[in-house]
Amino acid sequence: MTSDPASSEPHRILSIQSSVAYGHVGNSAATFPLMRRGIEVWPVYTVHFSNNTGYESWRGPMLTASDVLEVVRGIDDRGVLGSCDAVLSGYQGGEDVGAAILEAVRLVKDRNPAAIYCCDPVLGDVDRGIYVRPSIPEFMSSTVVPAADVITPNQFELGLLTGLPTGSLNEVLTAAEAARDLGPGAVLVTSVTTPDDLDSVSMVLVDHSGGWRVTTPSSRRPSPARAT
Repeated sequence: MTSDPASSEPHRILSIQSSVAYGHVGNSAATFPLMRRGIEVWPVYTVHFSNNTGYESWRGPMLTASDVLEVVRGIDDRGVLGSCDAVLSGYQGGEDVGAAILEAVRLVKDRNPAAIYCCDPVLGDVDRGIYVRPSIPEFMSSTVVPAADVITPNQFELGLLTGLPTGSLNEVLTAAEAARDLGPGAVLVTSVTTPDDLDSVSMVLVDHSGGWRVTTPSSRRPSPARAT
């Protein structure tokens, strides 16, 4: 989603995600590049941690579900939720916060039925394993993902959500279709690597019209020799 240069009105996204002081994840990563694209972002925090939970320790508060909803309702008090084009969510922390996010999505769609919900189902990664509460993966697959229009799991998270293998490209495509069967119309799988192409990392998009793959060299790939 980008702003239409022919329109004076920017797209608006309600971004309900984590915030960290050290590093760049959640709203700490999403807000700036979206704004650079001309999109107005309304960031709402689910946590405010010192650093992301992939480290051995972290500090800081986890906001309550009522805190999250109070901020969203305060935005609604300004009478602007009807101009919101999309809700973006990331790390949720607990089922109660997840339920609050779904209530925020319901409120936005009530004000603007054309708005979409894009969920990044933050659960873990291949090099770290699961780094959320044990109950969160099931909550994501049974409750949150079915409410989303678009989900953006990484390769590891796609396997968790569907219970299917994701080691090969064909397996990723099959699992993405299974994720679509849960409810979302589009599944964008990030950080895809396969044994037949370890020098590349891909993003794979699957929707009702087919599948697409965008590949870029992996950071592990050696730099090409300079011509002499």
